[in-house]
Order: sequence, then C-alpha cells, then structure tokens
Amino acid sequence: MKRIKAFILLLCCILFSVETLSSQTETVTLLGDSLQEVVVTARRAREIIPGQSLSGRQLQHLSSNSVADALRYFSGVQIKDYGGIGGLKTINIRSMGSQHVGVFYDGIQITNAQNGTVDLGKFSMDNMEVLSVYNGQKSDVFQSAKDFASAGAFYMVSRRPVFKDSDNNFNFKLKSGSFDLVDFSGLWEHRWGKNIVSSVNAEVLNTSGKYKFRYQKEGGYDTTEVRRNGDVFFIRTEAAVFGKNNSSDWMLKGYFYTSERGYPGAAVKKDYEISLLNEDRQKDRNFFVQGSFTKRVSDFYQFMLKAKYANDYMNYVMPPETTVQPANNHYWQQEVYASFSNLFNLTEGWSANVAADFQWNKLNADGSDMFNANFIQPRRYTFLVAAATSLDLSFGLKMQGSVLYTYLHDKGNGKSEPAPDKNEFTPTLLFSYKPFRMIDLNFRAFYKNIFRMPTFNDLYYVQLGSRSLKPEYTDQFDIGLSFRKRFAHSFCTEIRVSADAYYNTVKDKIIATPTSNQLTWTMVNLGYVKIRGVDMGVTPTFRLADVDLSVRLSYTWQKAQDYTEEKKEPDLGEGVISVYGDQIPYIPVHSGSAIINCSYRSWNLNYSYIYTGERYMLGGNIPVNYVPAWYTHDVSLSKSIRVKKCLLDVTAEINNLFNQQYEVVKWYPMPGTNFKVILSLTL
Repeated sequence: MKRIKAFILLLCCILFSVETLSSQTETVTLLGDSLQEVVVTARRAREIIPGQSLSGRQLQHLSSNSVADALRYFSGVQIKDYGGIGGLKTINIRSMGSQHVGVFYDGIQITNAQNGTVDLGKFSMDNMEVLSVYNGQKSDVFQSAKDFASAGAFYMVSRRPVFKDSDNNFNFKLKSGSFDLVDFSGLWEHRWGKNIVSSVNAEVLNTSGKYKFRYQKEGGYDTTEVRRNGDVFFIRTEAAVFGKNNSSDWMLKGYFYTSERGYPGAAVKKDYEISLLNEDRQKDRNFFVQGSFTKRVSDFYQFMLKAKYANDYMNYVMPPETTVQPANNHYWQQEVYASFSNLFNLTEGWSANVAADFQWNKLNADGSDMFNANFIQPRRYTFLVAAATSLDLSFGLKMQGSVLYTYLHDKGNGKSEPAPDKNEFTPTLLFSYKPFRMIDLNFRAFYKNIFRMPTFNDLYYVQLGSRSLKPEYTDQFDIGLSFRKRFAHSFCTEIRVSADAYYNTVKDKIIATPTSNQLTWTMVNLGYVKIRGVDMGVTPTFRLADVDLSVRLSYTWQKAQDYTEEKKEPDLGEGVISVYGDQIPYIPVHSGSAIINCSYRSWNLNYSYIYTGERYMLGGNIPVNYVPAWYTHDVSLSKSIRVKKCLLDVTAEINNLFNQQYEVVKWYPMPGTNFKVILSLTL
C-alpha cells in the first residue's frame, strides 16, 4: 500500500503541474566542459537536491592517499579502514551498509557481484577532479536506471582536458615519504581538433607499508610493534577520448589496474603478547572499457547510451604457516552492462525520463580449499527499468518522482539450484522549495524505498550461503535546508550552510549466524535497524587583499540502533545479553571534520581535522566491545614556481601531526605521524 500511495502521489504531481508550469530559462556555464568554456541558454538545472562535493584546489590539497581518505570529510559517511596503504577501504553512507552504496566512475557504476563492496583504496587521487556523495540518489532526472538503484551514491569524476595556448598538456608527479613510499605518475593530454581531445594517465606505486604502533597492555601503551605485511605494488593506467559538438557529447575510456599486496592481520593480544602472524597475500587485475553517448535530437527529445565491459581477477593466498586452513583461491568476474535513457522535455519546467538497463555478471572460482569443490559458478541477469519525472513550478517548488522496476534471474552450473527470480517495484519522491526569490534559501525533503540484492557470497558461498535469502529493504526519510549568502564588500565573501535530519530503516538485514557449531555459519534474514541522524555543514570563504581563506566544517549526530528482538550474544560467560536497541557496530554517535585552506599568491597552506566518536565493534554495547574515539590533525604546505612555460608545485605533508595511536577497525592499528613530499611538474 505504501508503494501504491507513493505512485498515486507522483501522478497527482504530474497532473497538477500541467496547469501551473511557466517558462523559465537562465544562462549557465557548463561545469566540467573539458573542450572549452561554453555559455548557453538552457532550462534550470534538473538536480533538485544537490549532494556534497569536493573539487578543484580544495580536493587537490587534501592529505589523502586515495579517494577513501578524502571521503572522511563528508558528513554522514563512515569509512572502514583495515590499516595502512594496503588495507581494505569501504564506504558506508548513513549506516545502511557498504552494499547499499552505488560507486560510480565517470557516470557508470563499479560493481562487485561477489561480495557487493568496492575497495576504494584502489582509486588514486591523482586523476580525480570531483568527488560527490548523494543521500538517496542523484536527483538529476536524466540518468540511467542504475542511478536510481541504490540507497546512497558516490560519484568519482576523473580529470577532463582543458587547453590554453597549446594542443598538449603534460604533468609528471613524484611522491615519496613514510612507509618507503615511491609513487610516480604521468599525464598526457592532447587536442586532436576542435571537438576531440584525449587523455592518458599512468601511475606506479610501491611501498613497504611498515610503520610502528603502540599497543596497550594493562596499565597503558607500553609495547611498540611494527605493522607488517602491508606492502603494496600497483600499476594503474587510464586512457580516454572525449568528443563534443553542438548536439552530441561522447566519451570512451579504458582502465587497467594490477597489484600485489599483503593484507595485514589483526593485532590481537594473546597471553599478553601480540599476534602478528597474518601473511595473507592478494593479487588483483582489474580491466574495464566503458563509453557514453548523449544526443540532443530536438528541444523535445534527447537520449543517452552507456555501455561497459569489465573483467576482474583476484588470487587470495592464505599460507599454511599462519592458518589451519591454507588456501590458494582464484576468482574471475566478468560484467557486461548497457543502458538506454530517454529524456522528454514536455514543457519548459516539466521533463520525464524513461531508462532501461541490462547487466550480466559471471563469477568463476577454483582453489585449494573445500570452498570451491561444490561452487555453483553463478551467472546473474539483471534488468532495470526506471520512469522518472521532474517538475519546476513557477512559485519556487521543484519535485521529482521515480519508480524503478528490477528483475533478477540467476543461473548456475547445475551442481545445485540457484536462487529464485526476484521482481521489485521501488518508488522515490524528492521536493525542493525556495520561498523567497531574492534569498538563496532552499528547503528540501525526500522519501526513497530501495533494496539491495543478496550477493553471490550471500547466496552461494559453500557452508555459508542461503538460496532463500530475501533482498535487504531500506526506507529513507529526509528533511533539510540549505542557505547561501554572498557579500559584496566584506572580508567574508560567501557563506553556505546546510542541515538535514533523517530517519532510515533497514529490514530483512542479511547477517551470518552459527548453525549446529561455531565452524559452520549461514546467511539469514534476521536484522532490523532504525537510523536517526542529523548532518550539518558550514562553508564560509574569506578574502583580504591577496589572501584567500576557505573553511569547510561538517558534523554528524547519528543513532543507528539494532531492533532485532531475536538476536542475542554471549556475555563472555556471564549468561546471555540482549542487544535490542544497542548502537550497531562501528557507528559513532558523534563525528565531524574541519578543513581550512589558506592561499597567498603562490603559497598554499591546508589544515584538516577529523573526529570520530566512540563506537562498539560488535552489536553488544558492553566494555569488551568498546572502541575509543579518535582524531587526527593533518597539515600541508605547497609552493608554485613558474619557470617560463613550466609550472613546478612542491608540497610537504605531515599527517597525524600529534602521533595519535588509534584504530578505525578494532585490532587494526593505524599509522602514527607520517610525512610525504610531492613534486609536480606541468608543461
């Protein structure tokens, strides 16, 4: 009934808009146009609720090794980091789980059908231009069906070529510092003509990943150890071609990544000593080629095509010296994706989109352990159809509604039956209201119902998966506001303020539970989580003579509580305790960040601060599961030196300035004070 009511409300909005729409146009500058700056007359931006973004100089000057490090500065975002450069890094938006976050690279989603998570540690900051986080979904009506299919979305946009006096741009960057780090990257951009440009980027990184950390025994930090098996060697290459003319825009991109790394294990205290025996190794090879084509046929109609082929390989080794069940497993994933979106501009303020996507995923595996003996080797066929409409009314009200249909069909190799087919309809409604024409104050709200399908591991992992699993459903409610004020003759040139209150639920949450013994577990639908929170952000900018100062402050208050009545855990020999109403694992009640950037002519100083409050590593909020709060201070100073037509940037970074000993994930210690020197030469 809830979905039917949402759909009826969407239809009412469409009917009501026919009588009240009026023509409204404004002059806008195309953001991110790589070929040249073009000023056109167009309809107002279709994005109703903007996301959080980091771009330009502010993104460049963050002390970040990967995009996962930069994401820590967004409100409502949690990053799980298993220690060091080589550790796994995943994103969680508003506590709904990593599998509920869609990760997009240049407009097309990166997927992992095996376990549903994307390791953000594989993506470098060197070639990134914009990072954006959206709660619910990106509210641009003209997008693929995949863009509607997640509870939250993270978008990475790579650098697009921009030319001035030459048809070629070259950039070479060298980084070195703690952990025996050597990181070299090169970029070549070329303009082939008026409408076609290309970009080639390559990076090689090598690090031992070793760093000292202090470990707490009874009475304080009195043990110093070295974090081992965190070495990383990777090669990343990307090549892209971009084209644009008066009526079309297209892009073709290839990506290749290969790495060999160690996965540092948990630093677990055993009999007052530390176990550091983990020697697990992993090799990765990721390749994809993707493209998009957008064509404006007329003022009434335009379409967008997207396609992708991905081929991923992983080899995970657990040596016999450090485990009772050694393994040498190989996994091969393939993906084929195609999307067709159609935008209809019905009037100046009313547009509609119909999008259809197809995705095929395949997972093969073999290895030396028992896991692969009866592996079903699944194939998944996913069909998505989205219908969306967006209204821009004359009195400041904007609305968008969408309905997504998902059909999923799994096939196996005949060793066992695959999971049954699944059909789902899920609606979304978004609103934005600007009550005053001359004041940039906007109120916003949205409701979204969505789900995430069980992964191949959830369904088919031997002695763990369950074919009868249902999807994990989420309901999201959000209400907020944003305010922007510019000052003409003042030290403070602009201030932006945003605040959101939200309530989310996750039902049929997929969790692992033991069966007849502690060695054999299975996946079941048991969990139910309620999430209440507030996100706030303040961004003032200042200017005095040649000094520019920008500040970005964010704060999150969040109560994410487990209301699964049946779930209970042993209390270390003191009976059984209920976790009903407890904060779910690794979600702090309080968290926040601050970024202060100061530039003076060719000098740039950047300071950043991150705070994450106390958490619990398991569902029971008891002392043995307690993980203390942590915070870090990072500072960087850079200088630009121009020599004829060459520009040399020199940057020095100091991270974790006060050498705080902390853990993002329990028993996975993070580095203390570390430094980095960056040399960047642009020709």
